[in-house]
Amino acid sequence: MRTALTIAGSDSSGGAGIQADLKTFAAFGVYGTSAITAVTAQNTLGITACSALSADLVIAQMEAVAGDIEIHATKTGMLATAAIIEAVAAAIEELGLPMLVVDPVMVSKSGDRLLDADGVQMLCAELLPRALVVTPNIPEAEALSGRRIASPDDARAAARRIHEMGPSVVIVTGGHGSGGDVVDLLFDGRTFAEFRTTRIETPHTHGTGCTFASAVAASLALGLSLAESASRAQQYVAGAIRHAPAIGHGHGPLDHFWNMCEKSR
Repeated sequence: MRTALTIAGSDSSGGAGIQADLKTFAAFGVYGTSAITAVTAQNTLGITACSALSADLVIAQMEAVAGDIEIHATKTGMLATAAIIEAVAAAIEELGLPMLVVDPVMVSKSGDRLLDADGVQMLCAELLPRALVVTPNIPEAEALSGRRIASPDDARAAARRIHEMGPSVVIVTGGHGSGGDVVDLLFDGRTFAEFRTTRIETPHTHGTGCTFASAVAASLALGLSLAESASRAQQYVAGAIRHAPAIGHGHGPLDHFWNMCEKSR
């Protein structure tokens, strides 16, 4: 059985964070484990409360899992504080956790700030150099690179700048872009590759970033290449948006098990 570890925050509405990660792992046939970094009170309209766990407790969760279960891929999401990021980065190194996919969560879908400036600096200094893949959306890529992205050339320049921070591969996801297609841009330090899918106009996109990064991690755990993992993740997220159950009064969650339901028909 292939396994993956997610290190991220809890979303009480079930659409993003740890909950979305574990659903995605399950949909890919990968056994999911977790280390929770923060607990949020939230729904499709936004976050009403958030409390970060201590860095020691986060590391204790990671050590407990890795000390008993072989991990084939690792994914980080909301890390909440600079102290947690520093501790998680060190633990990933010490525990030898493989295939690190970093979703650089900074702002929630509803606009709530989830990582301060010190946290972003620590992310760039300690976590990105250890990443196999980093999966920023366009606003996150702008924040990491310090460049405004208004064109494909801007996205490529931002990807180059982020790659210089140490990750082996950068995937700038295009869900926040414009036009009829969503274009996810992959840069491996030498070449660029674009993955396209038709844009779906809907408010029900809560947890897309978490889901995409988790789908990449699950695919890597299963032995797929980076390009195959990016392509498969894009198609999975597109299907999950297309089958979204329209729950809640704001940005609703995805249907993480759409592909399993289609197979059973």
